[in-house]
Amino acid sequence: MKHENFGNMKNGKLLIVDDNKSVLSSLRLFLKRYFEVLVTCNNPNQIPTLLRENQFDVVLLDMNFSAGVNNGNEGLYWLQEALKYDSSLVVILFTAYGDVQLAVDAMKYGASDFLLKPWDNKKLLDTLQNGVELHRTRLEEHQEECLLMNESEKKRFEHLLGESEVMQSVYRTIEKVAKTDANVLILGENGTGKELIAREIHAQSMRNEKVFVSVDLGSLSDNLFESEMFGHTKGAFTDAKEDREGRFLAASGGSIFLDEIGNLPLQAQAKLLTALQNRKITPLGSNQESEIDIRLITATNSDINQLVYDGKFREDLLYRINTIVITLPALRDRGEDILLLAHYFAEKYAMKYQKNIPELHSDAKAKLLRYSWPGNIRELQHCMERAIILSDNEELRVEDFQLNQKQDNVDLGAQPISLEEGEKLIIANAMKRHKGNISQMARELNIGRQTLYRKIEKYEIF
Repeated sequence: MKHENFGNMKNGKLLIVDDNKSVLSSLRLFLKRYFEVLVTCNNPNQIPTLLRENQFDVVLLDMNFSAGVNNGNEGLYWLQEALKYDSSLVVILFTAYGDVQLAVDAMKYGASDFLLKPWDNKKLLDTLQNGVELHRTRLEEHQEECLLMNESEKKRFEHLLGESEVMQSVYRTIEKVAKTDANVLILGENGTGKELIAREIHAQSMRNEKVFVSVDLGSLSDNLFESEMFGHTKGAFTDAKEDREGRFLAASGGSIFLDEIGNLPLQAQAKLLTALQNRKITPLGSNQESEIDIRLITATNSDINQLVYDGKFREDLLYRINTIVITLPALRDRGEDILLLAHYFAEKYAMKYQKNIPELHSDAKAKLLRYSWPGNIRELQHCMERAIILSDNEELRVEDFQLNQKQDNVDLGAQPISLEEGEKLIIANAMKRHKGNISQMARELNIGRQTLYRKIEKYEIF
């Protein structure tokens, strides 16, 4: 067979499989100048081993391997087997004139091209070298897809940190429910990140380009509930000097997050239930109904079922809001996530206060893992911020963290303390007993909720 000069640059890895040893010898003699790796094989049963041990760009595969048989079944079989090992592999079929239609049909099974016997050297080389480029392009596209998938994965949970199995279970639930419009109730202690979960559900939903409205129901007094949620018209009540759009209308088309729904008075619960059932609201001072299109996400740190049992929460409202329930674990139940979050906050506040990012000493890590974290992530965040502000070392040690495991057992008369210190201990103890339920704490301490909020903020009790 005549060998023409097509240039001598070697590029690509080629496997040739044909039972005719004369064909293999001719092809090797011609093609060895043009491919950096060239392997020939006369037994197709060796294909799996060769593909496992090498990374080829192109396989030139004969259609028939048994004498007197030209149905191409063996070629089709080995074509599909080769692509199982590497779906990006370029397989080019080698066939006789009588097998052309068979080769064309075989391209439906994944073959990239076919060549005829006897072959034209230029056509053969062009086809094989194009196959090498096609394989490289496929690999690049696959890598780009993987990068995009990884970026997409990061973006999906970019505001959430946690590798523990309990958090992975939460993430799996979010992925399942986010694309639906099902109502979601998020349960968990104060500081566990319920609003972050709500925002993540919205971010992964079909409404993610629309607004997310967050409402702290615990901060709304009874007489403000209707006005805030449903809106009002000018003159509807004293100080209503202009029309105001309520939170439901503001959230229409997007998602609305109602936090501390367990603290909502029964009268307000009835009004909320009516709005959710009818998907319509009527502003105060108006007779005009407005339709609302919202994704409802609610949250509470209360034992909602106990509230229903005690007659403090409407059972029909509970069934309206709890289509899907997501229970967030307390930080103390998340194991190594505590250190993951600690490192995150250390980096965040080191950058904020223009300090070097410190490491955590092993004893400090042990202390953080042992601590019960009654204020959960919020308490850890403030703990790390204080440590970063007060420490000038390259490593945070045990003494840099102001944690008191025995705070519940403090005897206020055992040692002299200021009035403010005593008040702080009383509020901290109440927070632990009631697991952060502000309404229950306010009732026990006989002070208003807003006053209690201010004191918690003042004393940094989390």
